[in-house]
Amino acid sequence: MDTLLTDLTHGMTNTFLQSLGAFLLAMLFTPVYTYLAYRYKFWKKQRTNSTTGEKLEVFNKLHAEKFKRNIPTMAGVIFVSAITIITLIFNMDRGQTWLPLAALVGGGFVGLLDDIINVRGHGQGVAGLRSSLKFVMISAIGLALGWFFFVKLGVNFVHVPFLGDYNLGWAIVPIFAFVVVATSNAVNISDGLDGLAGGLLAISFGTFGVIALLRGQPLLSGYCFTVLGALFSYLWFNIYPARFFMGDVGSFALGTSLGVVAMLTNTLFLLPIIGIVFVAEAGSSLIQIISKRVFKRKIFISAPVHQHLEATGWPETKVTMRFWVIADVAAFIGVFLAIAGGNI
Repeated sequence: MDTLLTDLTHGMTNTFLQSLGAFLLAMLFTPVYTYLAYRYKFWKKQRTNSTTGEKLEVFNKLHAEKFKRNIPTMAGVIFVSAITIITLIFNMDRGQTWLPLAALVGGGFVGLLDDIINVRGHGQGVAGLRSSLKFVMISAIGLALGWFFFVKLGVNFVHVPFLGDYNLGWAIVPIFAFVVVATSNAVNISDGLDGLAGGLLAISFGTFGVIALLRGQPLLSGYCFTVLGALFSYLWFNIYPARFFMGDVGSFALGTSLGVVAMLTNTLFLLPIIGIVFVAEAGSSLIQIISKRVFKRKIFISAPVHQHLEATGWPETKVTMRFWVIADVAAFIGVFLAIAGGNI
């Protein structure tokens, strides 16, 4: 018992120091990024057309004032850099932290390409990588990481809460890739209001950090709290009114990594619960697209759902904070189910 308590205390101390280190390092990088962003005008261009081709009249009306302020994007490079440095120096492990770090860097690279094209592209409209190309690139990353998960780490099963583990064999690879693609896109879609995606990601990674620690994965827990520390630095500047946006480099990096963390903690079926707001955001966009293409009508005034709520009159800050509350409740339920359902 004393040994267990000592190991737990040691793990929590290391986790705290890594989280604090990521926070301080991100704070140190922020003035450098800010100087470069404003000097070289990393302004995010406003979209004028939706995925289905029509004009984004509601979206542009809701966010007209925000885009007039010329808020820089690509701030995700701050926390991606901080997380990478802290993990490589203090917390690198083949079994627990290599995969989520590789997902962070890989997803961040795809997002960075998209952001650079958006910032440097000429004119208005949907600037950046084509959606189909981003899908292919993220899918390739997911399959490569899934192969490592199956072949190198030897994991071929998933846990169903209250029912136990089920061996899937090689099928774990496409499932792994699906989780990575779905989570990365859901986070990317949710990144639309000041502080929204950053706050939701902080709650999700903090939750998985607790689960990993309870499962006896202290290094993975350390990684999750390293992300949390870096995100706290980002949120200091991103809460309303935002000084900068994380951009696709941030949303794809953390979304991809979040999916990997869920697979490593064997909580595939808890991910939609802990990330319920991400599910609602992505689901509302999918429903809107299907409805417009099949029935030629909209279900929501504007999608995803945070824009719909804005369009009905909710202030941006109210939407953000209420979504944070929902995420907090879902996180508590997720931890409870992880314990009661046999994940831990």
